[in-house]
Formats: sequence, C-alpha cells, structure tokens
Amino acid sequence: MDHSEPLLETPLFSAHRALGARMVPFAGYQMPVQYPNGILAEHGWTRTHAGLFDVSHMGQALLKGPDHATTARALEALAPADFLNLAPGRQRYSQLLAEDGGIIDDFMVTRPLAPEADGTLILVVNAACKTGDFAHIAAHLPEGVTLIERPERALLALQGPEAAAVMARHCPPAAALDFMAAIPTEFDGIPVEVSRSGYTGEDGFEISVENESAPLLWAALLAEPEVKAIGLGARDSLRLEAGLCLYGHDIDLSTSPIEAALNWSIQKRRRSEGGFPGAGRIQDELAQGPARVRVGLRLEGRAPAREGAEIASDGAMVGRVTSGGFAPTLGAPIAMGYVPPALSAPGTRLDVLVRGKALTATVASLPFVPTRYARKPKAGA
Repeated sequence: MDHSEPLLETPLFSAHRALGARMVPFAGYQMPVQYPNGILAEHGWTRTHAGLFDVSHMGQALLKGPDHATTARALEALAPADFLNLAPGRQRYSQLLAEDGGIIDDFMVTRPLAPEADGTLILVVNAACKTGDFAHIAAHLPEGVTLIERPERALLALQGPEAAAVMARHCPPAAALDFMAAIPTEFDGIPVEVSRSGYTGEDGFEISVENESAPLLWAALLAEPEVKAIGLGARDSLRLEAGLCLYGHDIDLSTSPIEAALNWSIQKRRRSEGGFPGAGRIQDELAQGPARVRVGLRLEGRAPAREGAEIASDGAMVGRVTSGGFAPTLGAPIAMGYVPPALSAPGTRLDVLVRGKALTATVASLPFVPTRYARKPKAGA
C-alpha cells in the first residue's frame, strides 16, 4: 500500500467517530481499533453477548456466468474447494492459489439461494488483498464469465451468543439459518444479504447492505441492549482464540493449505481430480505429509509471544510464531506458528524465544476456545 495515498473511509466512519473510537490505518482504510471501554472489555462482551463489527473494508464481488456449472468450474481453476457441488444458499471457505500452491488470499464464496441467480457466486476477499485478488481472478476467467466488483456495498458482522436473538427482532429469516447458510432477505424492510458466519468462533451473522443503508442497520443494532460496537483489536484476539488464520501472517504465498492445516477446506472430489494451481504439490502433501504444519501454542507465564518469535526444540530453531497475543478468555498467552510434523502433536513441549529469553510452550489443539457455531444436529443425534 502506498502510504502517500489518502486513507479511505467506510460508510460508518462518522458513526465510529461519534462513539469515540480510536481510528488507525488498516488495509488502506481508517478503521476503529477500539472504543473507549477498551479491547479486553470488547472481547469479553462478544464472548458473552453480541459484538458489532464494521468489516466494510472487505472486498465484495459477484462472479457471473451463463449457468452454475460454468461459473463454478471457472473458480475451481483458481481455488481448491468444490464449488460445483455447493448447494444454493450455502457458503464455503477456500483459498486463491499460486501456481506453486502458495496462498494468494483466503476468501468466502456463497451460491445465492434465488433461482434467478443461477450462474452467480458471491465472493468476499480480504481488504488488503482485494485489488490484487480481483485483478488475478478477472485475468484468468474463461469467455462468458465476468467479475463484477461491489464497492457500493458495506459489510457488518454481528457476533456472539446473543446475536441470533437480536437478529430475530429485525430479520427473522436470518435467525433461522444454520452455520454457513446464506439468504437474500430484509432487515427492517431494507434489502440485505445475510450469512450465518463470522471470524470470532462465536455464532453470528455477516450482513451485506448498500452503503447508504449501512448507518441505519448499525444504529438499529446498537440500540439493542445486547449489542456493543467492537474494534479491530478484539476482532484479532477473538479470531486467534478461535485458531483462525490471518492472511499475511499465518498464511501467505509461502504456505500451502496443507501446511496451514486447512485440509478440511479441500473437498474429496478436488483432492482426487486436482485441476487447481499447485494441485501436484497439495496432493503430494496430503499423501506424504507437509514439511511443516501450523500448530497452536500455550505459553507458560504471562508474557505473550508475537509474530516472528523463534520456536525452538532442544536449543535448535524449528519454526516461527505467525500470530500471538494474550487470550482474554483463557487468561494466558497463546500463539500459532509452524513446526515440523514430528513436533506438532498436542502436548509437545517447545520453547519460544521472547526478548532473548526461552519461554516454555506446549502444542495445543485448535481452536484454543471451543467454537459455538449454529450447526444443525446430525441425523439420529
């Protein structure tokens, strides 16, 4: 990002200022890192009630073709998920891959529920990557499939155990969704696109709406007693506790989805058929195992390990921390990083070097804090 360029503002910039937010540069935008109550309070509120996030800096776009199969296969040539068999009204997580299997970005894909939208996929990509992502996708599309950016839309995320009760008052159809389902609907009469998903590990919703209507939704949600505005600081500590990757830190062009422990995001058909960038490498890593793998780490003491800290075993460096911080829910420091598979089993003891001092760390299962997504009960359960 050229820092000489003026920072952009989301449609909710004035609303953040009115709440006393501390604004910081993030992905080319002025974004709220925290509000007056502070990051710890915001983190705890989201875990116990409902937090409202402005994520309008994210990149939204439509991929349009003559029919679903054509559009899905066009995207499957760039990413390893099975979009062909994605059902209407469902959402899927995947990654845009480079030719060597490195990750260009991770993103969300929704197949609209409406029959008239057959041949359309809805994409949401990371803010810092959106310009490059959209150029990359557009440059690799077959004739008849087009990418349509949607800068006219804002994106709000309502996250936490009381989010569904709040949504039921304004948008009853959304409250009936299960995890990773999506519908076009109305919020207090305003047209919106809602998915039951998020980036905190909590139950929640992401709401796409026209820019001019975003302040109305923001105000209506904040008027509910369960809801408070939450900034980027708590968003990061929440996603770290949930063991979720942050692009440019835990995943990037140097990591493959298998190294990043994202095997679950590549469905069976794609694993066997391939047909996406880096398929040979990824199929080999699935069969033989990768050279390194992303793990969670619980540190002893109170000192957090930050990105870049060395991970050591028996005095030898074996990896680096990619995300780290203090976990408010656990009252302890946690981190994620990459280590050889032989050192990746939960319970393995390692050292993390913080300011020249070796701190004892234990490999932990991810997520650090159990997720609470609204999944449908399994048949017979």
